[in-house]
Amino acid sequence: MTFDPLQARGRLHTPEGDFTIARLDALERAGLAQIDLLPFSIRVLLESILRHVDGRVVRTEDLLALVSWRPAAENRPEIPFQPARVIMQDFTGVPAIVDLAAMRSALARSASTPRFPWIL
Repeated sequence: MTFDPLQARGRLHTPEGDFTIARLDALERAGLAQIDLLPFSIRVLLESILRHVDGRVVRTEDLLALVSWRPAAENRPEIPFQPARVIMQDFTGVPAIVDLAAMRSALARSASTPRFPWIL
């Protein structure tokens, strides 16, 4: 977590220890967005991108594209969302995990994985 183009990383001190957090208010300090005017779902995506921005897989440009989100925009950027957890019901979750495992196996067998080394 050393790449921090907007100086958005902060420390949260708790009795359980210190944690690194991504601060959305850094976007306001940089004059890029007014966070409280954005929908909650966009804020969740922004926090995820801000937490994962590394200059390679998740770029600063991805963050800036989402910061300029407009509900009626014709061109919408791709969002490099990397969820840590997904909640699903049992009867939909198991087939989804099986499908993901099958896709991972197929990608591992193919020659098109150099762009996605984390899949292997």
